Amino acid sequence: MSISALQKARYAYKPKLPAILCSSIGDIAIELGEATEAVADREELRKIFRLSYGKPLATFTNGKNSTINRELKVGVILSGGQAPGGHNVIAGLFDGLKKGNPHSVLYGLKGGPSGLIENKTIVLTDAIIDEYRNTGGFDIIGSGRTKIETPEQFAASLKTAKDLGLNAVVVIGGDDSNTNAALLAEYFLSQGSDIQVIGCPKTIDGDLKNEYIETSFGFDTACKTYSELIGNLGRDTNSAKKYWHFIKLMGRAASHIALECALQTQPNVCLVSEEVEAKGLSLGQVVDQICGSIVRRAENGDNFGIVLIPEGLVEFIPEIKKLIEELNDAIAKGGEEFTEISSFIDQMYWFSRRISEPSYSILQTLPPDIARQFLMDRDPHGNVQVSRIETEKLLVGMVEKKLHALKENKLYRGKFSALTHFFGYEGRCAFPSNFDADYCYSLGYSAFVLIASGLTGYLSSVRNLTAPADQWVAGGVPLTMMMNLEQRHGSKKPVIKKALVELDGAPFKTFDEARDTWAVKTCFLFPGAIQYFGPPEVCDEPTKTLRLEHQ
Repeated sequence: MSISALQKARYAYKPKLPAILCSSIGDIAIELGEATEAVADREELRKIFRLSYGKPLATFTNGKNSTINRELKVGVILSGGQAPGGHNVIAGLFDGLKKGNPHSVLYGLKGGPSGLIENKTIVLTDAIIDEYRNTGGFDIIGSGRTKIETPEQFAASLKTAKDLGLNAVVVIGGDDSNTNAALLAEYFLSQGSDIQVIGCPKTIDGDLKNEYIETSFGFDTACKTYSELIGNLGRDTNSAKKYWHFIKLMGRAASHIALECALQTQPNVCLVSEEVEAKGLSLGQVVDQICGSIVRRAENGDNFGIVLIPEGLVEFIPEIKKLIEELNDAIAKGGEEFTEISSFIDQMYWFSRRISEPSYSILQTLPPDIARQFLMDRDPHGNVQVSRIETEKLLVGMVEKKLHALKENKLYRGKFSALTHFFGYEGRCAFPSNFDADYCYSLGYSAFVLIASGLTGYLSSVRNLTAPADQWVAGGVPLTMMMNLEQRHGSKKPVIKKALVELDGAPFKTFDEARDTWAVKTCFLFPGAIQYFGPPEVCDEPTKTLRLEHQ
């Protein structure tokens, strides 16, 4: 296989570890804290997770661990969308297993959770692992979005685990995937099985975090990748003095990516979904905010700029959020009937009798191409696929209409020409930054220690991430601690609560203090490409979000 010079160099990179994980393998013990509670809906969750609720926090410490050297068989799953660093989680898990006992075996469960259900496996060897160290992507074993949710799927998963002789299953995924991990851990216990389940926090969206999970892996690399592209566009538009670039960024439920990229690049406008919802801004008011910047910059002769838009914005605009909820509920109740309707006009008529009049009126006012995107197939969780809704084009169209009206009333004399972009997949499989390479390797190694110590229903945790890697604190967080109940497919389901942008948090406040200046003046920053070689302050620097949250 031919490889690039960078890939060859990355193979040789040795990820940094927390000091405790550099100890002699037999000297890594676990210290358990107090019992924990879920973030909400505690009584209901205690009943759902009867055998695994309320476990204590786990921290690694120096001490004797009599079980860490035992021979283990572990299966690993990559679940959900790709995120830079997934290969290093597997490498850290593999190296930990082999250091604990060279006879231990790591099985890759191929194609996501379906690999566990259908017993599709590969034995991961030194040769295979070495081919993927410090590289992007999930192609070592592939990923998938299958959910383990039916009695038959749970039973098949247990059968596979038993047939392989597994001691544990590691699920590398986001909030939904790790909710699935928690349910799997509970199911194994309910069946009298001692097979353990451990999760690892993955999502570029950055919405899987709390006090003990300071960031999800992949967020650092993805934001730096997008920021490079945004900076390039900023340099280009400032050179040509034309074009407003409307850039949609991944982040369905939370605006962490948009906010981080704004802090790195200083655009003229950055919409934050959580603020839009908190202020109850209508679609028209969002358009007014964008037009305000365009008009003021035009007064200075600057008919160009950058607008950042979070992927999930439409779900946070009150009237659109209600429309989406009603569409989802209608499809959940009559999905089979709806899927048989092929024409757009007939689909619209079908909804006219199943959603409220105000919501139907909004659906009718949307451009037909955009309205069709609201009616597309739902994702595996029964929700509209917002990544397929071209919010950036919807906003450009509405901005053009608003500016035309302002020009007719002699309130705007500038020129407006827009280009639209969606930066999403470009960042999901990038070569991981040094931070993500180190963090992911540490998460995988920590997952091994949790397994070797006999724990189940935990999420691998590495914190104190703004310090040098040798000062990071490794351990585990009970999965049930992060849960609440949410509406899914028309009923309440347990799920890890998403961490949204906090409007009183330091990252948003820092942005808020500067954005009025950015709206008028050209203040673009140009972060450039991710650096892998050089001084630590350049190569190992975490995101601005992480720095601000822990300053």
